[in-house]
Amino acid sequence: MRKYRVPLLETERLYLRKWSKKDAADVFEYAKDPAVGPIAGWKPHTSPAESKMIINEVFLQKMSWAIEDKESGKVIGSIGFEKDKFRPDIQSREMGYSLSREYWGRGLMTEAAKKLIEYAFEVMGLEVLAITTSDRNLRSQRVIEKCGFVYEGRLRNSYKIYDGTVTELRCYSMLREEYAAMKRGEING
Repeated sequence: MRKYRVPLLETERLYLRKWSKKDAADVFEYAKDPAVGPIAGWKPHTSPAESKMIINEVFLQKMSWAIEDKESGKVIGSIGFEKDKFRPDIQSREMGYSLSREYWGRGLMTEAAKKLIEYAFEVMGLEVLAITTSDRNLRSQRVIEKCGFVYEGRLRNSYKIYDGTVTELRCYSMLREEYAAMKRGEING
């Protein structure tokens, strides 16, 4: 398995940093919440040991950042990139994230996502950044739209979540040219 190096990124209220095994208690605190995982397709964590295993076997094996709240010093979510399964032959990645329910509605995920979008285009040199979300995840759809992603369409009966339920995915992307136009203030995002 491959471990990625992720640089420390900073926003006004957050640190996006590499994962530590010490983060398991914070991850468990938000990942055990039945309002957090299932809407993203994963089952709530049942123990700090499971959260530690997810850090080791998932987060540390992908290009993934811990989202740390500057004020509390707690890890409140995750954000990262993986291969774009629909565009394997170009410089593209798919972004994903999760956030503690305690921090919903404060603009924190939009803040983190915008920082990672900047990193994707300005440092990684991507041509396309994609993101998908369940048709039921309205909060995630709002974050995606606030960040300036363009809705591409839906994949019907395309994603099986942990309990066997099959859901529809909404697909969005942002092209390098769109990011540059947003940065120049020519389009919203």
